[in-house]
Amino acid sequence: MTITTVRRTGLVLAATVALTALTTLTVISACTSSAPSGPSGSAAPSGPSGDRGADTDTGAGQRDEASRLRSVTALRSAERSTAGAGSARVESTTAMGSLMSMTADGTLAWGDGLVGTLTITYTDGAVADAMRRLGSTSMEARYLPDAYYARAGDTFAARTGGGPWLRYGHDDLEDVAGGGAAGLGDQIRGFTPQQCVKLLLASGDVRRVGEERVRGTPATRYSGTVEPARLKTRNPGPGTGRSAELADLTEQLIRAGVTTQTVDVWVDDRDLLVKKVERAKTATGRLTQTAYYADYGVKVTTEAPPAADTQDATDVLDGPRAAP
Repeated sequence: MTITTVRRTGLVLAATVALTALTTLTVISACTSSAPSGPSGSAAPSGPSGDRGADTDTGAGQRDEASRLRSVTALRSAERSTAGAGSARVESTTAMGSLMSMTADGTLAWGDGLVGTLTITYTDGAVADAMRRLGSTSMEARYLPDAYYARAGDTFAARTGGGPWLRYGHDDLEDVAGGGAAGLGDQIRGFTPQQCVKLLLASGDVRRVGEERVRGTPATRYSGTVEPARLKTRNPGPGTGRSAELADLTEQLIRAGVTTQTVDVWVDDRDLLVKKVERAKTATGRLTQTAYYADYGVKVTTEAPPAADTQDATDVLDGPRAAP
């Protein structure tokens, strides 16, 4: 493996893994929180007077619509409460077909830019194999308002002649990771756990599944399906200010090759998100992420690594600093 290949491989893998640890798709952070009405749960048209079958269908449709509206109200409350909590402890597992399997755990804070630290462990897949060849089976990622840092490891540092940490300025991500990374900086800055709730609301397909326990905590489960082709024709309604966001979300889903995505969320009695599962069919295969959230309000303290141990990703991309 040449030095140039090592540089490009390490840069892209560190960026991909640190971003995937936050969400299944980088497009999620662009989603809208509006929940427009749609075909799901719509009341059936009334039949002629005296048509008992039509009356029954109408009553069922009205009950479905009432249930959907209650679910929307509950999820909007969960969205607000989770946003307001400001921080949480996060544990997640992610599988992306044969490409990657990984776990992540740590603490994150949001509200004024993303801040926090995650420890990411590669468990299987092509990315895990590539990272092992670079001398690492796990990585620490630190998220700060202007950049995030990935510990690429001592082997990568020795081969590139710099420190073991890589700094990715949010505004530099497209240059470092390629054209597919357009907008990633804004998405990281705006990341919050309740984005999966926003996506579920944006789908217009919201349903209450029932009561379940999440690691011993009573919670209510809600589910929905996002189809980009349908989402593209949806209108969030006048006066919401969300039309542009919905259009951006749809285009990013389409660019990611997503044909269908399902979102399941579990909300506790404090209206806080305690679990989410996202599944998507993409151009490269199936993608699934399960995340658990706990200890809301936990204190989060994250600092940039020492400058002497850090390489800027753009400098690494430009060329070698020293002989291998």
